[in-house]
Amino acid sequence: MKQYSEACEQNKEPILAIIREAFAGVRNVLEIGSGTGQHAVYFAGQLPHLHWQTSDLPENHTSIHAWLHEAGLANTLAPVTLDTNSTSWQEHTPDSTYDGLFSANTTHIMGWPAVQGMFAGIGKLLETNSRFCLYGPFNYHGDYTSDSNRRFDAWLKQRDPASGIRHFEELEVLAGANNMALETDHEMPVNNRLLVWKKY
Repeated sequence: MKQYSEACEQNKEPILAIIREAFAGVRNVLEIGSGTGQHAVYFAGQLPHLHWQTSDLPENHTSIHAWLHEAGLANTLAPVTLDTNSTSWQEHTPDSTYDGLFSANTTHIMGWPAVQGMFAGIGKLLETNSRFCLYGPFNYHGDYTSDSNRRFDAWLKQRDPASGIRHFEELEVLAGANNMALETDHEMPVNNRLLVWKKY
């Protein structure tokens, strides 16, 4: 069944404005955590020069397939199962390297070991001089950027104590440990950010 996310609908254009530049000339993008599938069809439709590889846990594949089928785009690829809790998850991707990585609204619903695993795998998959774009809410200097993010974090932790809004500085440490340097940090609507790291 095709699922719908209002958040995806609201944030797709601001995200596109940034990834259009970050992924200019890119051939293959891996999206980690495609969710409903909405982002995949919108971004692939707007960026026909690249191939967009979807991925998620199996329970989300039905919706992703539905969105891909309805859009009928030649440059979207059926979802693969990826679980970043696995230390070897990157070995299950269709290609051994990608020149673009994208993920939206994932790190705050993952446990910290899965976040660590995601960055470690990206460090192996991402080609040199290519970019990883990560969208979502983040804390800075140990604090929330808004009261709404504070409330959202409390809701997340009530639902799953292992989840929660991640600290930008801790993500920076993970990126550096996996040969990525922060290129840009974009302010986005409704207290979100889009972080762009470049592999060196």
